[in-house]
Amino acid sequence: MDELAAATASGDSINGLASHFMLDMGTYAYGNELGFSGLDFYVAGRGGVLGDAPGAVVAATFVFWEPGLIADAWERAGAVMPRAQAVTEFVGVATRWANAKLPDEFDSARLAHLAGQLADAASVAAVPLFAGWRALPEPSADDPKALCIHRMNALRELRGGIHGAAIVSAGLSAHAAVAQRTPFMLDLFGWKEPHPDQTDGREPWAEAQEATERAMAPAYGALTDAERDEFVELANAAQAAVTGA
Repeated sequence: MDELAAATASGDSINGLASHFMLDMGTYAYGNELGFSGLDFYVAGRGGVLGDAPGAVVAATFVFWEPGLIADAWERAGAVMPRAQAVTEFVGVATRWANAKLPDEFDSARLAHLAGQLADAASVAAVPLFAGWRALPEPSADDPKALCIHRMNALRELRGGIHGAAIVSAGLSAHAAVAQRTPFMLDLFGWKEPHPDQTDGREPWAEAQEATERAMAPAYGALTDAERDEFVELANAAQAAVTGA
């Protein structure tokens, strides 16, 4: 398949696969053991790749979250441990989750290899969380499950950042985008009523979705046609394996 088709066919799995370790209740339980509360470990673990940036700057990169919620969590998290340590702990959670959830028979090493090629080929323009995550030390190749999730999370940050930019370019607010796509997440993301009318967001959201796939497509040029087919198959299989679908 061509680059655009591959970007479209793997988009949901890229977006979903690594998010499972972030949303796992075990992640929050471990964060509580470290001294974090609520979403603070999630915010510190993702945003920590930006270093000791101001909370407002970190909030700007968490496009779909209410900015004050992220800024407040960031400030609380900084009192628990240094930013770099929070990231190390977050990577550790991803490693343990990957080894617990990805089946032994799944070819994690191959997906890690292909995901790495995509991440290496992608531009860091407008995607600071991707740039920060990609710059982290990676798990060893001797731990292919961990390396697989680590690199798939890099692609998730890439796609998420691109999608956020596309949403803004389409003239849709972050609040409206969440109301349109995942209204059940509005409270979690910190958005208060009144919420935007979903009908008003349908067309610009669809436009942003198409723009996201177009912007992701160039990275897939690093793979051959056969490798793109393989990546899509493996990414979707990994997503299905961890969700039981």
